[in-house]
Amino acid sequence: MLSDCDGCGFGLFNASPCASRLKDLINVEGVRENQLVGYGLVVGLNGTGDTLRNAPFTQQSLEAMLERLGVNTRDANNMVTDNVAAVIVTADLPAFARPGNRIDVQVSTLGDAEDLRGGVLMVTPLLGADGEVYAVAQGPIAVAGFAAAGNAASITVGVPTSGRIASGAIVEREVAFEFSSLQKVHLSLKNPDFTTANRIAQAINGAISGSVASMIDPSTVTLVRPAGYEKSLIQMVTEIEHLVIEPDFPAKVVIDDRSGIIVMGADVRVSTVAIAQGNLTIRITETPVASQPAPFGEGETVVLPRTDVAVDDDGEKRLAIVDDGVSLQDLVDGLNALGIGPRDMISILQAIKAAGALQADIEVM
Repeated sequence: MLSDCDGCGFGLFNASPCASRLKDLINVEGVRENQLVGYGLVVGLNGTGDTLRNAPFTQQSLEAMLERLGVNTRDANNMVTDNVAAVIVTADLPAFARPGNRIDVQVSTLGDAEDLRGGVLMVTPLLGADGEVYAVAQGPIAVAGFAAAGNAASITVGVPTSGRIASGAIVEREVAFEFSSLQKVHLSLKNPDFTTANRIAQAINGAISGSVASMIDPSTVTLVRPAGYEKSLIQMVTEIEHLVIEPDFPAKVVIDDRSGIIVMGADVRVSTVAIAQGNLTIRITETPVASQPAPFGEGETVVLPRTDVAVDDDGEKRLAIVDDGVSLQDLVDGLNALGIGPRDMISILQAIKAAGALQADIEVM
């Protein structure tokens, strides 16, 4: 049985059901985000901040901030407050972000603060990998989780020690990159594959009517602006990113043993193999019985153990033959017909692979 993507080709207009836009399959060289990080203080907490005695870095930061604001902290040893928390602030600087643009930031506690609800982040510089300040964050924190406690019970929903500030940082510096001045650019495949890279190069050359794209390796296609081309390279990328390509992927089975999740690609094939699966269930039930003496007797009441052991051996015939070259649908139908659950199916797939009958890679998460 063929899946929807089996045997279909690729084209620019008559796309198959499994085809995708080029912009969804590649990353363009230089068009990327940059990670930012900073250290700051959150104030205004309702007694859920850091304990200064347990978090000395919070006290040092608070003293330094007050000194910059002109407050004398010579008697800092007597400082007692639980409304301040030291936090790490992270953000992603989008490609081509200009000064004045706003970006979202994530705030996470660094000390023993219990809750960031109601807190306000003070001015926090956000640094890039080069140590330069690219954005400055400040504002009230939105926390999705909450915690509540009584004398004998407590409950916590979500993570109250982490929050987010929407549009909480202002970009102060841009990452210099002149895309329009480039004469060539590399297109990086999100899922490297020889066939997919070759199809991308052919589709681009067919759309531009020239040899402007060439495959370097399974993950890279080079796009060169041809001589005499009136438009810029960025306009060329804009024209080709809507081309429809059918990606090709290697046969793979992904298994998450902890949750029992199994994901199999459409090209997974199985050679002729016999599968047998049975279940042996042992149930042990403890039902203690109290033995009491007769009235006015001199005996004592004792508890006598009573154990019931039951063995359930599923003796039904569970040997099945899986024919050569079956598709994913046939394999799943065959395993389901044996009454096999996800846990047993994981072991069977690994055994089939060990026998050399599974024509796919197994990746265990």
